[in-house]
Amino acid sequence: MKNLLKLAVVLFTTATFAQTGHIMQAAGAVNMSMGGASTAQPLDISGALQWNPAAISVFDNKILDFSIGAFFSAPILSSSLPAGAMGPGSPAVSGITEDDRPISPMPALAFVYGREGSKHTFGVSAFGISGFGVTFPEETNNPMSPTFNPTLNSNPINYPQQARGFGHIESDYMLLQVGLAWAYEITDNLSIGVQPTVNYAALELAPNPIAAPDQTLQEYPVSDKASAIGYGAQFGIFYNSPNGIKIGASYKTPQKFSDLKFKNTYSSNGSVAPDVAFNMDYPAILSFGLGYSTEMIDFAIDLRQVDYENTAGFEAKGWKIAESGPFAGFPTGAVNGFGWKNIQILSVGLQYKGIETLPLRVGYTYSSNPIDSELAFFSIPATAIIKSAFEFGFSHKFNANYTLNGVYHHGESGKKTEGPILNPTPDFMGGPWNATTNPLGVMPGTKVGYEMKTDMIMLGVTYTFTK
Repeated sequence: MKNLLKLAVVLFTTATFAQTGHIMQAAGAVNMSMGGASTAQPLDISGALQWNPAAISVFDNKILDFSIGAFFSAPILSSSLPAGAMGPGSPAVSGITEDDRPISPMPALAFVYGREGSKHTFGVSAFGISGFGVTFPEETNNPMSPTFNPTLNSNPINYPQQARGFGHIESDYMLLQVGLAWAYEITDNLSIGVQPTVNYAALELAPNPIAAPDQTLQEYPVSDKASAIGYGAQFGIFYNSPNGIKIGASYKTPQKFSDLKFKNTYSSNGSVAPDVAFNMDYPAILSFGLGYSTEMIDFAIDLRQVDYENTAGFEAKGWKIAESGPFAGFPTGAVNGFGWKNIQILSVGLQYKGIETLPLRVGYTYSSNPIDSELAFFSIPATAIIKSAFEFGFSHKFNANYTLNGVYHHGESGKKTEGPILNPTPDFMGGPWNATTNPLGVMPGTKVGYEMKTDMIMLGVTYTFTK
């Protein structure tokens, strides 16, 4: 297991971008083209291993599946300040900043071992199951610039930190999961499955809001990439009726991680900042699925519940409060967590098999938004929230061994996620910070928001071993 994890880390330590919350909606080209629906419709081994290990019982061969995608994201960050927010007589300002992150690869690797007549099926997978990342450059049209023009595009959330912005904002998070699955056929139609999982996560933040800012330098530190190992499991049940109706359910436990331990420095002078630790687990996911197959079509629909509200790193919100010293009872400026809500995900897919060697697929995924408007400020580093995603895919079977799979994906966030700018400074805007009436430090009349579109092209190869 240790050697397998090392190999998977080498192959998969690239930025992976999620679609539903911070969760990947699918694994591999076939599953992606079905909108991620596979809890009760195992068309391929990657989708089955990702969403219901019991469903791998339908495969009676040794099968290897590998996919690689090129992911394009276009998040836009916007914010505004009312007149007077930067001091008496200061003008109102507003603007947008576009992300300039390059194309990101999205890999998926899976293997299943099954034999005709055997009640046991085994599988192993290495998937990038979660991720987010942004690169928003510092706003050059800012109050510290001699050419500052508030009538032009001027995004205050990207002002230099000394001007009460965050400056250059960059984040990079990925989560690799390696799973070992076993499925057992209780009857010819009913199977159960279990899949222990080992996870590797890495997170880099600039600036790092988990650390308290230095009040003299007036800046948050920048972190080195921190990593952590986590463990969990997935359990599933799958019923495949003789009349084409299929029913499935699975439960992925919380993936419990060790702390991410950040080493921090201040970018203005290169000095060392205090180290900080942050615990961020992966949420539990409950999935229900329904499938239906005929000679011409395969239909699948999945419904998932993602439990962010009981997950470390996501359930906490607001600012850390100083427990001692002259500012005891006031916020330190360090962030507690994202404060995300539970979400529901609907995945629907349809495969048309009328062309014998060229099945065609369409998929759709809907996700609710985990971010409350009042907490939008805390999720600036993790803006990859997609409301609706559309997919079109195909497969081409060259022979008994090789099948080529492809998919095109397009996602949109829908309306902008937007809320007020928050400031933990006790005397912001000339008034005291009040833990009772304004615990988040809302700056009246301000706004910060983000929206995005995503596109991806993914290709994969399935190799079926024959005797």
